Amino acid sequence: MKVPYSWLTEYCDPGLSADELAERLAMRTTEVERIGYVGVPSPEGFVVGRVVSVERHPNADRLSVCQVEDGDCQRTIVCGAPNVAAGQTVPVALPGATMPGGQKLGQAKLRGVVSDGMILSETELELGDDAAGIIVLDDDAAPGTPLGEVLPVSEPVLELEVNSNRVDCFGVYGVAREVHAFSGAPLAGAPWEEETEATGEGDASDYAAVTVEVPELCPRFTARVFRDVTIGPSPLWLKARLIAAGQRPINNVVDITNYVMLMTGQPLHAFDLDRVAGGRLVVRRAGDGEKVETLDGQVRELDSDMVVIDDADGPTSIAGVMGGARSEVHEDTTRVLMEAATWDGPNINRTSGRLTLRSEASGRFEKGMSQRQTMEAQAVASALMIELCGARPVGGTIDVGGPGPDPVPVHLREARVGELVGVPVALDRQAEILESLGFGVTKEGDGLTAAVPHWRARDVYRDADLVEEVARIDGVDRLPATLHAPHAAGGLTPAQHAVRRAQDVLVGRGLYEIAGWSFTEPALFDRLRLSADHPLRQVVRVQNPMSERESIMRPTLIGSLLDAAAHNLARGAADLGLFECGTVYRATDGPLAEEHQVLAALLVGRGDVLAAKALLEAVLDTLRVEWSVEATEQESLHPGKAGGVIVAGERVGFV
Repeated sequence: MKVPYSWLTEYCDPGLSADELAERLAMRTTEVERIGYVGVPSPEGFVVGRVVSVERHPNADRLSVCQVEDGDCQRTIVCGAPNVAAGQTVPVALPGATMPGGQKLGQAKLRGVVSDGMILSETELELGDDAAGIIVLDDDAAPGTPLGEVLPVSEPVLELEVNSNRVDCFGVYGVAREVHAFSGAPLAGAPWEEETEATGEGDASDYAAVTVEVPELCPRFTARVFRDVTIGPSPLWLKARLIAAGQRPINNVVDITNYVMLMTGQPLHAFDLDRVAGGRLVVRRAGDGEKVETLDGQVRELDSDMVVIDDADGPTSIAGVMGGARSEVHEDTTRVLMEAATWDGPNINRTSGRLTLRSEASGRFEKGMSQRQTMEAQAVASALMIELCGARPVGGTIDVGGPGPDPVPVHLREARVGELVGVPVALDRQAEILESLGFGVTKEGDGLTAAVPHWRARDVYRDADLVEEVARIDGVDRLPATLHAPHAAGGLTPAQHAVRRAQDVLVGRGLYEIAGWSFTEPALFDRLRLSADHPLRQVVRVQNPMSERESIMRPTLIGSLLDAAAHNLARGAADLGLFECGTVYRATDGPLAEEHQVLAALLVGRGDVLAAKALLEAVLDTLRVEWSVEATEQESLHPGKAGGVIVAGERVGFV
């Protein structure tokens, strides 16, 4: 999950840099894969400007010559946007600024007029997809104000690898709650705490009806109705957040559903109410062979284990996976039915896998959502529908299934933490940690009784789970290191010693060790240009492979080394030294395959065959092996630049 840094710190700001925050999250909550950036590499050179005057370019019909005030001076900028006008407050890139693509901006002569900077569009700042016109800012910002104070022009993004049991961290506010717990920084009030006032006529049940035929697969289905909706582009701040979080802006209604999902973790779907045939939705099992066209334009064939939402004309959505094209919101939509539901996780996982169709929604639902998150998402979506779409919400909510039972409280003895972790934690500190995570805590008897919040009900249901919460927030990195007394002495065999010595030689010469898969694909042999009767093609086949790419046991290490080299070269690492020590497999006439260990090294950009021979010499001389190299011709190797390695009169390898 991608979490924009500015969005996270809006809810809880611990005063840490993105790198420091990532380290703390990795130690106490969830793994941080990396920190990415959207927008410009550096905000330096990007300022707020004001257009003083606009004149037609003397030599180009589609260009304008603008005088722009940047706080320090007035400069001439040639602009091709049709919407530029005098008096506008605009974002400006000054000469010397570095654009998102890495190019450095300088003065440029455009049709005889020198342009001293650039007035920017959404696409040029990677804040949206509108390339036709420039961004027009509010007039509040004075010329010369750093643009980073007005727009998220250079945004760090934390990419989290959220554990499947921590579905609460699939929402930005859930991650902020974790930051609050381990940093002590204040946590902003939940965005769904205030409900909006209904201004539309009637009740939601007057406009639509919902029937759930499979409550075991759809524990809760909620829907709200909005009238007088105006479809249009989202404001720049919303587009910027969606793009930073990996979502593509579409229109204000669809963007609201994606924004609320990223904030709360609860997916939503917006129906055009006028396209819901009969004004009634039915949640049911699909029929075998039943088909539905999804939002991506594909027609999907379903089976009876899948769940659909249908109307009077048939299926209109694949429940929990993707909406249907027939009832999607479009530019003429004026009435919206906003759905937020809870689905059975294993069923969504199976449906997504069977259809090979994964979505942000299915990835969340398959892990098990709380039924109560539906109304939290509805509250936030309602406020945004009013603010961004001018919508009038109709009173009431269609709610089938309800909030579900309260989670069962869990008792934690004070001494239990010390028993499981090895270090005691004071009772008051235990209570403080659990309360910061949203647990309701009361002191009872020999410890605490914790009321589990609904967003942790699937994850916390016994005292050991509470111990884990206390230990990770208190800091497992602060636990003292201890060693148990060994029960028996161990050591390496001579063969293992030889492997270690060979690995040390290669590492000492600047090579990096990789660990490739034991599986590979049959296409490897064609990539290596091996003949049809080559011995390496006598392979061991996997009886139940996960895919064609993993359907045979590897007979050589060359494939994994070349794959690793290709991965690095594609990312600009042109100077490589890699090696691997692993098992290869060859088919035999008997019931068992031949297995043996192989050492292989690969150099890219580090000399020629002589450099490879020098590595070979270092390894074999260290192992005190008598060896030689003789000229050889071998498929897949360059003629005249390869040699066979001979030990005791037998060829054991090549260079």
